[in-house]
Parts: sequence; C-alpha cells; structure tokens
Amino acid sequence: MTTTPDLWHHYGRTRSTTDRTIPGAFRWTWDPEDDGPGADLLGDLTDQTVCELGAGAARQAAYLATHHTLTRVDAVDSSPAQHAIATTLYSALAPRLRLVHRDVVTHLHAEPDGYDVLYSVFGAVDFTDPTVLLPAAARALRPGGRLVFATLAHYVTGAPAQPDVTAVDIPAKTPDGESATMTRWVLQEHVWTKVLDQAGFTRISAVELPAGPGPKAAATLIMTAATPTG
Repeated sequence: MTTTPDLWHHYGRTRSTTDRTIPGAFRWTWDPEDDGPGADLLGDLTDQTVCELGAGAARQAAYLATHHTLTRVDAVDSSPAQHAIATTLYSALAPRLRLVHRDVVTHLHAEPDGYDVLYSVFGAVDFTDPTVLLPAAARALRPGGRLVFATLAHYVTGAPAQPDVTAVDIPAKTPDGESATMTRWVLQEHVWTKVLDQAGFTRISAVELPAGPGPKAAATLIMTAATPTG
C-alpha cells in the first residue's frame, strides 16, 4: 500500500517547540508582523459555530476560542503532523476548540448546515481545487453564513495571480527531506469572485492589503462571501 507523504511535516515545527502561547491577535496578512484588520472581518461570533479550513497548528482557532464567546471553533487539517502539533499545543482548550484531523472537503460534506462562519488564512482554500471546495463550503454553511479567506494577491516572486482557475506546483519537502511539490491556487480577484458566485455565494467582496518589506513579501487578498438567507 502506497501512502502520500505529509508535505506539511516540517511547517511550523521549530516554532512549535519555542512558542506554545495562544496568540494575542488574529492575523490575516502574509506579513507575520502585521496584524491587519483582525477577527472583526468574521463578524459577531457570539454563540456562533466556526470552522477553520486548513488550520495547521490551530493558532488562529485557539485565539478565537480564547478571546470570543463563540459556541465552538473546529480547526480542520488533513496533515498528521500539523494535527499532532495542534493537539500538543491546544488540546486543553476543548470543548470550545475541536481539533479535527480530516480532509477539509470530506469534513464539509459531513457537516451540512453545520457552521455559521468558515475561514481560511493561507490554508485549505489555497491548496484545494476551488471548484470542489467552495461548493462544499456553501453546503456546510447555514443560511446567511459567512466565508472569509486570506490568500495571496500575487505570487511571492512578484508574478501576477492567475487570470483563470489554474493551479501551479510549488516546492515542498517530504518528511525525510526529499524534494517534492504541492499544488497551490493563486487567482486574481475576479476569478475568485466568479468561482464563489458559481458555488452559490452572494454578497461577495474583496480587499487587498499591501505587502510588507522584504524579498518574499506579498500582498494579501481577503475575500468575503455569504450564503443566501432564504
């Protein structure tokens, strides 16, 4: 039996051994030093059921579980390594924080009308075919539910985002350090708007936050959409 290597095995591993705190701010931008607009973009989370798509170490979800009076936030990630890191760091926040090791699309299909808010911060929305993920997200949201995600406004090389629904392969490493690639979607705003509309979302809007300093800086595109109310 052949298993797919966990290409997220190394991501954030060093930080997880030195920083075990719950973040003091919610960050949307590619620049880790820039707080950006904060969790306000998610709307009023009081008594809401929330899900992070591709949560990694679940730092953002841990922030929400600690600083907001929501019902529950689910941090979903398909990577065994990332789920293990999240469990080590934040399992004590249960039941307000539920750590879910599962493919995001599979999880969304299993939770019809299960959420008030879905969000992704350079997470599963970037690394999953949007023509598959976004319809699943729409079905998992309750009427009037919100989807908010942060993605790259352009490539970190400075090259423009794709003018249609096209993915590219980016470098990655297997757990044993071998070179590999993973697929990422970096799309222009009008392309995201189109696929969101085709998935059944309404009230679609976008805001672009500028890149910070440095050679690997990139602007952040934040897309917001909702499901119909009736």
